[in-house]
Amino acid sequence: MPKRTTHTYSSEDAAPDGPDSDLYVYYCKHCGSHVLITDTQLQKMPRRKTDRAYVLDKQKYLARLNVAEAGKHFLKRGEGKVERQFRLKCTGCELFVCYYSEEDLDMAPFLYVVDGALSSVAAETNPQDAPVPPCISQLEGGLVQVAIEVEDRAQRAAITRVNADDVRVTVTAPAARGEANNELLEYMGKVLGLRLTQMTLQRGWNNKSKLLVVEDLTVREVYEKLLVAVQLAV
Repeated sequence: MPKRTTHTYSSEDAAPDGPDSDLYVYYCKHCGSHVLITDTQLQKMPRRKTDRAYVLDKQKYLARLNVAEAGKHFLKRGEGKVERQFRLKCTGCELFVCYYSEEDLDMAPFLYVVDGALSSVAAETNPQDAPVPPCISQLEGGLVQVAIEVEDRAQRAAITRVNADDVRVTVTAPAARGEANNELLEYMGKVLGLRLTQMTLQRGWNNKSKLLVVEDLTVREVYEKLLVAVQLAV
């Protein structure tokens, strides 16, 4: 299917008033693609307490986006609370860059820009400077959680993709059997340089969705080791 791109405009696509008004262009920090044009600096916007995302009020500021839809996601926020996110991703590398809380994007009053996803400098394309995707998250006690989507019955174990939602890992065994979990743990231990005792594997949304919890590494270290593994798999 062709890539679906979303162009969003606020205030009826009106430009800021006056010849001296400033426009700020923001780029994906991972691949350098143009993502957002606005008439304010993101650093001056308030942030959410939950995820430190910048809150851009579309009723006050221009919000022109060059993004693609990334689906609806549900997140647990405290006791009995569920947050809906209608996510948008970079058209260049599919990094999750911003989201809305309303299904109708034109009616959503706020745009939430993911912390660390955008840069005002187009040249920041070094993977070491790229933000860690949300599928790799920090837990309490110094633990790191990795959301994994397993592709079973493959020719060999490999990491084929790292995107915003998950790390795609192939294994040779059927996913419904216990040997697939053992194979996954052994392979991830080699990739991350960890012993089996430093990792815990939990079931995610289904038998092909896994949550790997690791010790003694930072989210940045985990991300960079996964990127190396992706390059080796090519």
